[in-house]
Order: sequence, then structure tokens, then C-alpha cells
Amino acid sequence: MKTRVKKHLPNAITCANLFSGCVGIVFAFQENLIFAAYALFLAAIFDFFDGFASRVLQSFSGIGKELDSLADMVSFGVLPSVILYELFLQAPQIPHVSMFLNFSAFLIPVFSALRLAKFNTDSRQAEIFIGLPTPANAILIASFPLIIQQYSNLAVYILNPYGLTVFVVVMCALLVAELPLMSLKFKNKDFNKNIYRYLLLLFSAILILFFKFVAVPVVIFIYITLSIIQFKIADDNIPG
Repeated sequence: MKTRVKKHLPNAITCANLFSGCVGIVFAFQENLIFAAYALFLAAIFDFFDGFASRVLQSFSGIGKELDSLADMVSFGVLPSVILYELFLQAPQIPHVSMFLNFSAFLIPVFSALRLAKFNTDSRQAEIFIGLPTPANAILIASFPLIIQQYSNLAVYILNPYGLTVFVVVMCALLVAELPLMSLKFKNKDFNKNIYRYLLLLFSAILILFFKFVAVPVVIFIYITLSIIQFKIADDNIPG
């Protein structure tokens, strides 16, 4: 019995991720973007704990890896694109142009699929990421309706059709970019080896504590910046 639980618990958590993503899509199409965002955050929590459970229980399988990617495609590819599409619809509509701009939201799952396929076949990504992880991109998108709810005066900046289109292009590029980014998996407790992870967690905790959801875009920016600094220093320390 214990062996069966140990074997299937991580996959069960992954399925909870997928379920949350599906529920979030329903909320998003019902224009309830706040609940859709919360469903995405819940999916992200499950996504973290399925990997954590796999490592703690030493329960790894090919099926688990593929299932994780399929769940992520729904929760962090399709769901954020629907949230973004609804934000496009809330933005001022431009005659003969908006239809095309609105549908650009669905480039997010296209490039998320490319990102996940690349991750599954790229041996370099065992301990780091190459390109922005799909959960980070999805959490950033999910923060927008919550930011608007928290600071309604920012809606005019977020609900800009051209700004949203530029955002889509930039995020799609980051998803598949040859950009090394740190993983948040702690392999050991060595402070020096994990200093950038600790800095990210510290900055994130402080910013979210004081600014709540509006801090999310800043946290993503800090994550990318610290990763660039970390890997630039690592490259500089390699003898030529």
C-alpha cells in the first residue's frame, strides 16, 4: 500500500494542477478573472509540490514527467492566454485592428508548448532553466486582473491594446530565448551556492508583503536580473 501511495502521490498532485487549470479556464471565459487568477496560483502551488513530492519520495517516472508537461500546458499555457484574451476585450477596441490584436493572446500557449517541449528534450535544463519558465510567465499574466482590482488607476496602463500586444511578443520571446535562468530547487543548504535564490526569496517576500500583487511584475524582473548576474559571474570565473 505504501509503495503504491509513494508511486502515485506526485502524479495525483499533478492532476490537481491540471484540474485547477481547467476550472480557471471556465472562470476566465465567464469573465471572472479574479477567480481565474486564484485558480492559476493554486495550480502553481500544486506544480511546486508535485516536484517536491517526487524528490522527497524518490518517485520519478517517464509518465510523471510527461503528465507534468501536459498539466502545465493547460494551467500555464491555455489558462493565462484566456485571461489575457479577456483583458484584450476589456481594452479599448480599435476598428479593423483589435480582432487581430486580441487573438495575439493565444500566441502564449503556442510558445509555452515550444518551451515545454524544449525543456523535456534539453539535457542542459537538469538544474537550470533555458528561457522563462511557463509558471513564471503565467503568474505574471494572472497578476494583471488582481493589480487592476487593487489599484484601479493602473487599469488604463494595463488595458492598452498596443501595450498588451507588445507584452505578448516580449513574453513569447522570453519563453524560448537562449537565456539561462536559475531554478529555485535547493540542492543543499550552502549559503554561497544559493545566495541568488535567497536574495530572490528575500526581495519577493518584502515586495509582496508591502505591495501585494502589484509586486509580481517586479519580482519576475528581479528573477531575470539576478539570473543574468549569476550566470554572467559564473562565465567570468571560467578560465579562458
